[in-house]
Amino acid sequence: RLSDHPSPFPVMPEIGHIAVPDLWLPILIAAVLVFLWSSIVWMVLPHHKHDWGELPDEDGLMKAMRDAGLKPGQYAFPNCAEDRKKFQTPEFQEKLKAGPMGLMIVGPSGPPNMGKSLGSWFLFTIVVSVFVAYIGGHALPRGAQYLDVFQVLGATAFAAYGLGIVPMAIWFHRTWGSVLRELFDALCYGLLTAGAFAWLWPGVS
Repeated sequence: RLSDHPSPFPVMPEIGHIAVPDLWLPILIAAVLVFLWSSIVWMVLPHHKHDWGELPDEDGLMKAMRDAGLKPGQYAFPNCAEDRKKFQTPEFQEKLKAGPMGLMIVGPSGPPNMGKSLGSWFLFTIVVSVFVAYIGGHALPRGAQYLDVFQVLGATAFAAYGLGIVPMAIWFHRTWGSVLRELFDALCYGLLTAGAFAWLWPGVS
């Protein structure tokens, strides 16, 4: 009988479910580390300095947008979203050829609400860490080796923080340079998250 013969393959440890609340401490520490490092990235380090270019005749264009009653929102130009048949018309094709063509995000007037943005960002880091904990709790056993936890959850956190930006270059004209710089940031966030979880993983003596 097959059961009478030892398996030639190594026996893997049984993966027991680790509940997300059991990982509350690495969730919190990972979120704090990412939040602090992201503050350094955006306020101290120079690599995002040229992600967004300055408009030519900025004052004139801003006045024209105010005069046009432009409201906060996201816009595409030229635009045929409400009537796709317009895309095939000679007039619309001429607009595309003449340019410019692009996407624009318009925020509300006045100074940015940094408190709200920072709070929302920190909440997002908590949410990412919770998903990392959920995946790790199902994929890894208690007492898993540091490197195993680091590799699995580092890859998970990198994917959560970084891969969503890639379609912005593929479809929405973000420069590949700015996307690659944000992927580098995501790699750093992933490494910090991985370190926090691997250090505090349950069952590690």
